[in-house]
Amino acid sequence: MLNISHNKLNRKIDLLHFKSSQKVFHAKHYKHFNRFLLAFTIIGFIVLLLPWTQTISGKGYLTTRNPEHRPQTIQSPIPGRIEKWYVQEGDFVNKGDTILFISEVKNEYFDPNLIARTGDQIKAKSMAVTSYQGKVKALNSQVTALATERQLKLEQSRNKLLQANLKVQSDSIDLEAAKTNLMIAQRQFDRVEKLEEEGLKAVTDVEEKRLKLQETQAKLISQENKLLASRNEIINATVEINRVQAEYTDKISKAQSEMFTAQSNQFDSEAQVTKLENEYSNYEIRSQMYYIRAPQSGYINKAIQAGIGETFKEGDKLVGIMPSEYSLAVETYVAPIDLPLIHIGEIVRIQFDGWPAIIFSGWPNVSYGTYGGKVIAIETFISSNGKYRILLAPDPDDHPWPKDIRVGSGANTLALLEDVPIWFELWRQLNGFPPNYYQPLDGMSQNEKK
Repeated sequence: MLNISHNKLNRKIDLLHFKSSQKVFHAKHYKHFNRFLLAFTIIGFIVLLLPWTQTISGKGYLTTRNPEHRPQTIQSPIPGRIEKWYVQEGDFVNKGDTILFISEVKNEYFDPNLIARTGDQIKAKSMAVTSYQGKVKALNSQVTALATERQLKLEQSRNKLLQANLKVQSDSIDLEAAKTNLMIAQRQFDRVEKLEEEGLKAVTDVEEKRLKLQETQAKLISQENKLLASRNEIINATVEINRVQAEYTDKISKAQSEMFTAQSNQFDSEAQVTKLENEYSNYEIRSQMYYIRAPQSGYINKAIQAGIGETFKEGDKLVGIMPSEYSLAVETYVAPIDLPLIHIGEIVRIQFDGWPAIIFSGWPNVSYGTYGGKVIAIETFISSNGKYRILLAPDPDDHPWPKDIRVGSGANTLALLEDVPIWFELWRQLNGFPPNYYQPLDGMSQNEKK
């Protein structure tokens, strides 16, 4: 009855005369309902006082702790063409096993005897270097011999010059003696001629003295000629010294020039030998790259470049490999507002995709199917998804992770923070406040903080 009219039937008719009204409108019904409300209020108040663990949830996936244990692709450092496969997808390979064989696609490496021909070129150039070394030694010996010969020739010419100087001195003395003899002969002639005029000497004596005077004059002229000839020999000896010096300097310079040319050719040949040896080593290393080998033991996941005769460039991905031995870790992401609450060593609960779990966010102790993890790395730069990357390792104090989980599968994480009452957590969630900010004490473990 809605009782919306002015005709109040409930005042005119007593509803308690009906059996249904008698079963509903009685005092016992209100009594039990009030007891239920009182019990629900007491239980709700008690629940609001129960402890609740604040958490930070994240979504991530399984990875490996060491970068070298993660799935990788094998590339070829040189361009080539696939010639033969030695493995199939799913095969296990050890480190160093051959995966496939490739061939060259560049025309400068087509020669199958390229390494042998390069080795022959190295031998030929090495022999040329040896020849130039012998030529340099011969020219060096020639320069030494010419220098010795020049020294002897100069000593010989200096001796001639010394002899010419001594001869000049001797001729000078002889010239002075001749002058003296001439003076004596002139006085004797004058005296005899005077005596002949006085009649004391005969004309024959005068003629003898005149003849002797003329002979003395002739000897004087002859001695002057000898002196001039001796002086001329000094000049000739000096000229000879200069000629010998110039001649052997020219010969030695020419020999040294040839020696330097030979040394230049020797150094050029040595440089060519070094270059050829470098090319030889490069060709040897390049020939070893024709066999693509496994960098570590693992399983072949996928052949990215398939078929026979397919060409590829250097650096192209050829095949994927998953290491057989690895240490698992979880890579998860948290929002920037939650990053200050994450620290190295924090305890995190993890739920792996495909593994049944019953999770109570605030009561991790009663959760089922979750596994323990510990924060080992926190990224210091934001990722492309707008969150920060966190790396988790298995907690050694918790039960081990399942053995059948694989790298790349998904994982949900709950980072455990402080314990607060449920009423406080509800109030925080309704107001949109972040979890309580805290810093772990030095020397305090995570369990002691909880």
